[in-house]
Amino acid sequence: MRVIYMKRVATFVLLVMANMVVFAQSGGIRGHVYDDTNQTLAGASIFVRELNRSVGTDEKGNFSIPNLSDGSYTLLISYIGYETTEKNVVVAGQLVTVDVQLLPSAEGLDEVVVIGYGTQKKGELTGSVTTVNSKDFQKGVITTPDQLISGKAAGVQITPAGGRPGSGSTIRIRAGASLNASNDPLIVIDGVPLSSFKNANGDNILPGTANPLGLINPNDIETFTVLKDANATAIYGSRASNGVILITTKKGASGRPTVNFTSQNSVATLAKTMDVLSAQEFRDYVINNGSAAQIERLGEADTDWQKEIFRSALTTDNNLSIGGAYKSLPYRFALGYLSQQGVLKRDHMDRTTAAITLSPKFFDDHLKVDLNLKGSLQNAMFGNQDAIFNAIQFDPTKPVHEENDFGNYFEWMQGANPHPLAPRNPVGLLNLRDDNGKVARSFGNIQLDYSFHFLPELRANLNLAYDISRGRGGAEVPAFAAMNFSTGGSITRYLTDINNKVGEFFLNYNKTVEHINSNFDITAGYGYYDFETKTNNYPTLRADGSVLTTPPFPFDIQQNRLISYYGRVIYTLNDKYILSGTARTDGSSRFSPQNRWGFFPSAGFTWRINKEEFLQNVEPLSQLNLRLSYGITGQQDGIANYSYLPNYYLSVNESQYQFGNQFYPTYSPIAYDQDIRWESTATYNGGLDYGFLDGRISGSIDVYYKRTKDLLSVIPIPVGTNFSNLLLTNVGNMENRGVELNFNATPIKQDDFVWDVNFNFTYNHNKVTNLTAVEDPNYFTEVGYIEGGTGQNVQVHTVGYSPFTYRLYKQVYDDSGKPLEGVYADLNGDGEINDLDRQLRHSPLPKYLLGFSTNFNYRKWTLNAVLRSNIGHYVYDNVSSNMAIRNNVLNPAGNLNNAPRDFLNSNFQINNAISDYYLQNASFLRMDNLGLIYDIGQLSFNSTAKLSISANVQNVFTITNYKGVDPEIQGGIDNRVYPRPRTFVLGLNLGF
Repeated sequence: MRVIYMKRVATFVLLVMANMVVFAQSGGIRGHVYDDTNQTLAGASIFVRELNRSVGTDEKGNFSIPNLSDGSYTLLISYIGYETTEKNVVVAGQLVTVDVQLLPSAEGLDEVVVIGYGTQKKGELTGSVTTVNSKDFQKGVITTPDQLISGKAAGVQITPAGGRPGSGSTIRIRAGASLNASNDPLIVIDGVPLSSFKNANGDNILPGTANPLGLINPNDIETFTVLKDANATAIYGSRASNGVILITTKKGASGRPTVNFTSQNSVATLAKTMDVLSAQEFRDYVINNGSAAQIERLGEADTDWQKEIFRSALTTDNNLSIGGAYKSLPYRFALGYLSQQGVLKRDHMDRTTAAITLSPKFFDDHLKVDLNLKGSLQNAMFGNQDAIFNAIQFDPTKPVHEENDFGNYFEWMQGANPHPLAPRNPVGLLNLRDDNGKVARSFGNIQLDYSFHFLPELRANLNLAYDISRGRGGAEVPAFAAMNFSTGGSITRYLTDINNKVGEFFLNYNKTVEHINSNFDITAGYGYYDFETKTNNYPTLRADGSVLTTPPFPFDIQQNRLISYYGRVIYTLNDKYILSGTARTDGSSRFSPQNRWGFFPSAGFTWRINKEEFLQNVEPLSQLNLRLSYGITGQQDGIANYSYLPNYYLSVNESQYQFGNQFYPTYSPIAYDQDIRWESTATYNGGLDYGFLDGRISGSIDVYYKRTKDLLSVIPIPVGTNFSNLLLTNVGNMENRGVELNFNATPIKQDDFVWDVNFNFTYNHNKVTNLTAVEDPNYFTEVGYIEGGTGQNVQVHTVGYSPFTYRLYKQVYDDSGKPLEGVYADLNGDGEINDLDRQLRHSPLPKYLLGFSTNFNYRKWTLNAVLRSNIGHYVYDNVSSNMAIRNNVLNPAGNLNNAPRDFLNSNFQINNAISDYYLQNASFLRMDNLGLIYDIGQLSFNSTAKLSISANVQNVFTITNYKGVDPEIQGGIDNRVYPRPRTFVLGLNLGF
């Protein structure tokens, strides 16, 4: 064995020396070509201008040009779909190594874009479509897919729900189109339409996770395609009024196997906490304003309760993928593991994900098969968020611990028991509640695409998909915990199973008829969708196992089905005039037979103006497209199942009727509308796509108008006509109009330095135009419930105003700018202040959205940044309106409470929650991300291993006049916000 080993070593050394001699005699060039994701590019072309000849890269992306005379050589490296890169290389009797990265084409007019049930060239789109590729995604620790495109697409607003691990975002495309149903877009991943996991009230129906979308690994995603206007979305019919997001995941490619490993490790710190009185400020206020008994209640401690419940949090996110092709079978296998702590103590989430994609071809490539399987397991411990609210107001002069029977946490007492009206010890709330959830989710599909042998222009596509989930868990509070002392502790459990199935089949005929310069792209299909949710309802127990409350039903099954027929025709004439039309009809079991079917058509036209002869010689112009479209889409998500039928509900335990010694629950009828039907939205869209200087400057401008009719609205009805005096029915109308601008530029493009810029701008204005069956411009529906009062709402839906417009009294101030308590402007001039003086003013919806991204690439360094701005939206500070009053600090119930610092400015005695004093302009400029990447490249010439390292800061800064913790609040009412941290990330990407 030793002799054989020595022979092999000697042979290897001789080969290397011989190879070096060959290159040493006349010099040469060797190199490696890879793309923006560090994947090798097999078959790339390297053209040597001085020799007028080309070589190609092998399956490992390597190329070799030996036996070159001394001198300077110009290499042109090109690959389909990528920008051609030029390299100048000087050979002086030595071997020269060249490492080349190709970037996707900036112009990209021939780039294929995914659309509903097909693809289309980017330059031929008739609808308003925005695509964000992986190279443009947000960087850093990204735990949910929605975070990838925040600030990246005009017309798309993504509002984070807070800083909890795995928490999602509210996604709005052109501000949504509903009042009482869902405003969420339809999300389709690799042809699998995902359920929204929300009920008719907008609540999450999959327990155990803060965000069902967070069960999908962002590292598996390749592109986001956002369909915004009706021409692009109408083929999805009844689920498309709020837009559609098509997500394409990464696939395997032909060539040798490639392995990619990424690791992101981060520490999250609090960017900002609620500004409350310090212990000394609090003590001074009580001493100067409180009674002797209240002063006596002051403690000796100096406790920052927010510091006690928050921490610096660690996260590690690791992903491994293997992709390539085995013979003619492309494949990709991926594993991911995320472990994320929350900045709220005891908040933690672990997520394990797996993905498999197989893309074989059969029958001389006539049959293409795509198999996509995704799975995830998530274990979470949920920190008690009530601790945040209580930390803001708990007395800072009290210690964390005190010897007692309630876990040795200091509590305000009333006799021998914790005071029922006092806040609870925040640290005790955290440590004495165990809240755990486990969620498993799997979704995937098999898609068979067959091109007929006898008619290759005709394809048949069959898509069979599933999406199943299980959420289970529960919470336990011991009997001695002050938070549940009156019930002897509590034990709660939950279990929910979701099983959704999809079956789709369509035929596509694509034929070019050259003698009339025409192309016909025709699609016709059928869809079957089944949605089922089973919820197990368990009794709530005391800590000793005895039953505290019993649910009316042990389980509940919600199920509905949707059947669809759809079609699309795209006609192209002379490669300049493109006309498209789509139609879809949906039938839903949610509605009565007479309203079961809805019809959703659309039409679009594109004129490729730069293809006309009068612009042929305008060399700087590379694209100029005019787009016009109209269509109707629908809305059925968020509408309760079978609400057209008479229903009854079982009374709660407190409302049972007594016969003798036995208590019986009663059934009561629910108000219903047998004529309830779809919400529908008609959209007009005009767009202009432009490009100059071979795509170095490009962008689009869109103008749109949306009108939604049959909005679901709660209206008063005559007593006796139904089982309530209020009814949810289709009576409302709403208008939505706006302008979107997207601008891309490459100001600098040199061999060693490239600077890319993206800017997007959105203006949106919407208003309600009808809310009642009989026209009544003064009618309004109260929404926007706040804490701190009984039945108080600060927002309304009313005709002529945006949804969720604030309705508040106008505060009056003294000469020094201090608010006068209980003094409001008499707006109607009747000499008294009453409900009629509450003015309609401002909205939580921003008027303007701005996004800015930039990348600086200098040799192996890349600096990137992402900024966002919302302008013209307002937020109601419910934290201050609830707690920043004298009767909260010097509480008549006997305890002392802290308050936000704004209390020193207002010095309100009692609750003044309906004052516009608490309404603040929350416009902001936020830097989401700042990152630096160093691409080390190949670790050695004979190795394909490549390494890059990165450093990122997320949530870098926020500039705003809003006084609360965060100005970005979905719904516009700020209460108990889990603060978003500032995160520092170090990462590496290793591929070979």
